[in-house]
Amino acid sequence: MKRFYIKTHGCKANQLESNILREKLLNANYEETMKSLEADIFILNSCSVTETADIEALRTLRNIKHKKPDILTVFTGCSAQLNSQKTKQIDYIDIILGNDDKFDIVNAIKSQNSHVQDIFDIKEFNNQFIHNYSKTRGYLKIQDGCNNYCSYCTIPYARGNSRSNSINNIIEQIKIYTDAGIKEVVLTGIHIGQWGEDFSPTKNLMFLLEKIEETKIVRYRLGSLNPLEIDENLLNFLSNSKKFCPHFHLSLQSLNDKTLADMNRKYTAEYCLELIDKIDSSFNLPFIGSDIIVGFPDESENDFLNTYENAKKSKLSAIHVFPYSIRKNTKAAVMKNQITESIKTQRSDIFHKLAQEKINNFIKKNIGTKNKILIEKRPDKKTGLLKGVTPNYLTILTNSTDIKLCNTIQNIKITQQDKDNSLIKGIIL
Repeated sequence: MKRFYIKTHGCKANQLESNILREKLLNANYEETMKSLEADIFILNSCSVTETADIEALRTLRNIKHKKPDILTVFTGCSAQLNSQKTKQIDYIDIILGNDDKFDIVNAIKSQNSHVQDIFDIKEFNNQFIHNYSKTRGYLKIQDGCNNYCSYCTIPYARGNSRSNSINNIIEQIKIYTDAGIKEVVLTGIHIGQWGEDFSPTKNLMFLLEKIEETKIVRYRLGSLNPLEIDENLLNFLSNSKKFCPHFHLSLQSLNDKTLADMNRKYTAEYCLELIDKIDSSFNLPFIGSDIIVGFPDESENDFLNTYENAKKSKLSAIHVFPYSIRKNTKAAVMKNQITESIKTQRSDIFHKLAQEKINNFIKKNIGTKNKILIEKRPDKKTGLLKGVTPNYLTILTNSTDIKLCNTIQNIKITQQDKDNSLIKGIIL
């Protein structure tokens, strides 16, 4: 029996797709190993959000082939889709599969043939059900692709135009999950706010969520959203939901109007700040995360400071900071006034300090409060204590070792945060 090992880089959609590949291979009588050098087949499901991600993908494949020359290497994911022509002659890559072609991985391994379609030829969502799932919460891909074409981003070229999963498929996957005892689903994709656009103008994300509310799932949370996709109707709907977890991730990218315009983002900093305030006032201690890119071409010191000050005064709970990375064949790559790496690093460091302040302040607001947590299926490895996640996205280490409580929702009081900020503790009530 041949053994495989899957290495995943990048987003939650990639992680979900790696689970689909895993299930397909197991069903075809391949055996998974947790040690890459024990594998006969090494699969890299790659990311291409930055140039560093592309470099890391090739380094990973080269290293495994160097350590084990007879291993079969399979290169798939966004970097494989974008760089298939460039990498097809590389001797340490045996098979290249595009983002949609990866789901035929069993046949590709048997034939040892590469296949990368033109991503824009793909017009429909490629649904793949997951049946064997060991995690506490179930990830559910509702959409693929993106129609936005931001000036810095290659994702539309790696994922294609937006394609929505059908309501029937989504509800069926939720049923599979709930029948297996899963209490929470995470709706993921490449641009989930565009769900339904390829169906009809009347079918949007809220329409889908109304259908999900009717299922037996206990709670659900959303992946990243563009600020323009959260309107009053959606906020009112979510704030009255008994199942929605008040956990938002906003793909802001900047909080400076000039930079946003240069990025081809269709909103202003003021709009974002007002939206963050609305979210904060609509829920009790909602988690509001965000992405910020620093060092974008022609971002002056004043532009950067404007973004920084706006983020600082906002009610964001967390900030993921990324230095701008030049991506070939994008408008931003040929813009004037590219920022030096040293300035990008300096601005990243400044924002990382603010990000740490934001999450620490959010945690402090939660100390002493009561909440509900979904206990993970496995206790904490170091302590043996149970841990779980609150609806507003805090991971809590409990005071219990009772494994009967695993995969249940429990009332908890959040009691303290360790001095090194590595653990948040709570008492099950």
